[in-house]
Amino acid sequence: MSTSVFLAVLLAALLHAIWNSLVKGSADKHATMLAVALGHVPIAILSLPFAPSVDQAALPWIMGGVALHLGYQLFLIAGYRAGDLTLVYPIARGSAPVLVTAVSIAVLGISFSHLELVAVLFIVLGLVSLALVRRADGARNPRAVVMALCTGGFIAAYSLVDGIGARVAMSAFGFWGWAAIGNAIALAVWTAFVRPRALTVLRSERSVILSGLIGGTASFLAYGLVIWAFTQAPIALVTALRETSIVFALLIGVGVLKERLDLVKVISTLLTIAGAILLRVSKP
Repeated sequence: MSTSVFLAVLLAALLHAIWNSLVKGSADKHATMLAVALGHVPIAILSLPFAPSVDQAALPWIMGGVALHLGYQLFLIAGYRAGDLTLVYPIARGSAPVLVTAVSIAVLGISFSHLELVAVLFIVLGLVSLALVRRADGARNPRAVVMALCTGGFIAAYSLVDGIGARVAMSAFGFWGWAAIGNAIALAVWTAFVRPRALTVLRSERSVILSGLIGGTASFLAYGLVIWAFTQAPIALVTALRETSIVFALLIGVGVLKERLDLVKVISTLLTIAGAILLRVSKP
C-alpha cells in the first residue's frame, strides 16, 4: 500500500470517528444522523462540477450503494441507542473487513500476501474483542453487539459495491457526490414516514443543524478519501486500514464522552495499531 493511500485512509479514519462521536453524543441520534446525511449535500453539490463526469454504467452501483448506506445508518442508530461508542463502533467496523476479505478472495478472485492477511487478522481481532466489554453496570450488552454486527454487514456490502462502482464510474468523487445526495434523500424520505418527530427536532434545534454541518462535511470528506483509495488499492485492505478509526473513537469515547476505559479496550487498540503497521510495510 502506497504512502499516499495509507495516509489518506488514516485521515478518513479520524474524520469518521469524529462524526460518529457527534451522533453517539447527541440526544436524538436519528435527527443527528439525518442532519449529517443532509450535511453531505452542500459539499457534494460544490464538488461535483470539479469531479470527472460519471459513466452511466455506474448508475446501478450508485443506487445499490444508496440502499446499503441507508441500512447501515438505521442499524448504527439502533446500536448507539443500545451501547457505548467504544463498544458498538469497533464491533461494527471490525466485522466488515472479515466479510470484505472473504468475498474478495472467494468471489472476486483477489489474492493477498501472508503479511496482508495477518494484518487484517490483527485489526479484526482487536476490534471484535470488544464484544467482551461489559456495560458500566457490569452486564453484557447483547443487543448492542447484534446491532453492531448487522451494521458491519452493511459496511462490508456498501464497501464492495462502492469500490466496484467507483471503478466503473471512473470518477471516485463524482460517484460519491451523487451517492451522497441520493442517500440524503433516501434517509429524509424514510424519516418523514417512519420517524417524523426527528424532522421536528432537526428544524427546531440549532445544535443538531450545526452537528450536521460539521459531521456531514467530515463524513463526506472521509468517505470520499476511502472511495478514492478503493480505486488505488485492494478494497479489503483499505477497509481493514480504515477501521483503525477505533483508535480515534476510543480516545473520543473516553476523553470526551466519559465512557469507561478497561484492559480489553487497551489491548484491542494495540492489536489494531499493530495491524495498521503491518499493512503499511506490506507489499505496495
